Amino acid sequence: MSADTPHIDRPEPRLHEPRGYKRVATEEAFLPNELYELYVRLIERGSVPDPGFQSLIGYYLMSGSERARNVSERLRDLGERRLADMDAAGIDMQILGLTSPGVQVLPKADAISLASLANDQLSEAVRKYPTRFVGLAAIAPQDPERAAQEIERGVRKLGLRGVIVNSHTQGEYLDAPKYAPIFAAAEALNVPLYLHPNTPSPQMIQPFLEAGLDGAIYGFGVETGLHALRIITSGVLDRYPRLKLVLGHLGEALPFWMYRLDYMHRGTVTSRRYDFMKPLQKPISAYLRENIFVTTSGMAWQPAISFCQATLGMDHVLYAMDYPYQYVPDEVRAQDELPLGAADKRKFFQSNAEHVFGIRA
Repeated sequence: MSADTPHIDRPEPRLHEPRGYKRVATEEAFLPNELYELYVRLIERGSVPDPGFQSLIGYYLMSGSERARNVSERLRDLGERRLADMDAAGIDMQILGLTSPGVQVLPKADAISLASLANDQLSEAVRKYPTRFVGLAAIAPQDPERAAQEIERGVRKLGLRGVIVNSHTQGEYLDAPKYAPIFAAAEALNVPLYLHPNTPSPQMIQPFLEAGLDGAIYGFGVETGLHALRIITSGVLDRYPRLKLVLGHLGEALPFWMYRLDYMHRGTVTSRRYDFMKPLQKPISAYLRENIFVTTSGMAWQPAISFCQATLGMDHVLYAMDYPYQYVPDEVRAQDELPLGAADKRKFFQSNAEHVFGIRA
């Protein structure tokens, strides 16, 4: 078990003993070689004026540390090494998305082209290993109309089962009206939008960088939780009530804030403190329980998982590993031992993913 994982003192069951469910890992990352090579060139030239990109990609692709090297190599493998890691950890299926920051840091034309390339490569891997991989379509939000078209191409032509957005796009958030075509396409096609973390935007990152907290340790969750809240409070889920939004890392802490979010949002709207903050059709907690699905990526900790299951509902919490960033087979064992009955454990590992992503594991 990794040093940063809470210790759980129990006998360890075998990962491959008979069980009544398949393990579907729902937030697993990949990176095409073409995008990897472009990232390296951009870092070397200092071409991206985003300190978060320099910190995140500069570390994983350029630092040379053993951890960074292992992550970088595994990201680019959609074949035997990844499958061997899955087998060793007892993972039956991965739901794959383009790793952060995806194409969202690039100029529009490059972003559109490389999102399409990533989707083509991912679709090919899914066709090659149809019982092991499921894919999410990458998009370039820089062009919302083209992004909506790419979602449709990804779902209808390539067989992808959702869309992944790596949070902010050069400091912009999806609650802006111009991004409406993305939500409309996802809702119309009945596929989920996975809002995956990115480092905080240039407008907010400095205090995180100064303390080394800009990445997955804290900055990811703060930035993505903010993004999800902006989507909710701007009324996106009133306009697209059938939209399914997936958040990793047990909802980027939002489930733990539900009571205060409801209380403070109600008071802010009532007081008319901000002209732009309008009443919603429901409390924030209702959107979290109805439209939001959370995964356990990087959060293999029973008290937090059980809390989310109790507050959001058993149907809204899905297993994930966060491969290859957090490849810890012992964490699979820990989640096998969650205090759940057989039916709920099957929901957690398999059938919730089948429902959200429209797949058969």
